[in-house]
Amino acid sequence: MTDSARLTSGHVINPRLERRPTRSHTQWRVVDIAPNITRHETAQLLSEQAEYGRWELARTVIFVGGARRVWLRRRTMHVQRTDAA
Repeated sequence: MTDSARLTSGHVINPRLERRPTRSHTQWRVVDIAPNITRHETAQLLSEQAEYGRWELARTVIFVGGARRVWLRRRTMHVQRTDAA
């Protein structure tokens, strides 16, 4: 198994974003990382998320078996239209 195949099959990006009030300016994403993924590969994955998706690391939990769960957040802007459409 190649590194890229193992990297794509070894983590699960949870597609549901945490529900927040409509006035919230923060989006959340949960990433579950399998225990067979190395620290280097995890850092690479999170760096790609930060660079291309503008996510930043908010919290990390390491479970007994070695699996990790990572919470990512990013700020969003809610712009209201002011012209008469």
